[in-house]
Amino acid sequence: MRTRQGFCLVLSLVTVTAVAGCTGSAKPQGAATPAASATTAGSAPAATASSEAPVPAESNPPGDIPDNQAYVAYRSDPGGFTVKVPEGWARADASGGVTFSDHLNTIQVAWQPAAAAPSVDRAKSQDIPALQRSQPAFTLTKVTAVTLPGGPAVLIESQENSPPNSVTGKQYRLDVLRYVLGKGGQQAVLLLSSPVGADNVDPWKLVSESFRWR
Repeated sequence: MRTRQGFCLVLSLVTVTAVAGCTGSAKPQGAATPAASATTAGSAPAATASSEAPVPAESNPPGDIPDNQAYVAYRSDPGGFTVKVPEGWARADASGGVTFSDHLNTIQVAWQPAAAAPSVDRAKSQDIPALQRSQPAFTLTKVTAVTLPGGPAVLIESQENSPPNSVTGKQYRLDVLRYVLGKGGQQAVLLLSSPVGADNVDPWKLVSESFRWR
């Protein structure tokens, strides 16, 4: 995934906020379809996302993160958090969010002010309907209250289509985890996505459990 000046992301802050004025930095990676709508450029417009049919999952999906992958701590002063991310992944910064990606795997943290703490009830009544309207072929798996080392969170698990590859038009079916955390009037959404069938349970556990408010 290549990042450059003028590269803009659509950041899904569970409330699906569009962010403008983006900048990108980091190592270019091999071109691939970006993973997950919380972190992708060129996401499907809301008018088409809800009516899009799920694409078939790959029988031998790409996207397993290697067992020997090294991780580094990333610190966000605007967001007020730290989180561990895989070393060498491409990074793209936006106003209100940051994305790390490698081929079809994506990590994103997006933040915004919030008047109330995250809750399962609010996720069901507000966040999930917004995601259903905006994310391509969004299918909810489940929503639960969880406790991370960094604090309580609401976990929204879903499957979604990736945006079409800009060259081939190919799409992938993605497993998407959205952890919604809050502290002191600030909300953060930690999104982790990879192709359906990819074995990234341990890497995603490491990343989610590394999140800390500062």
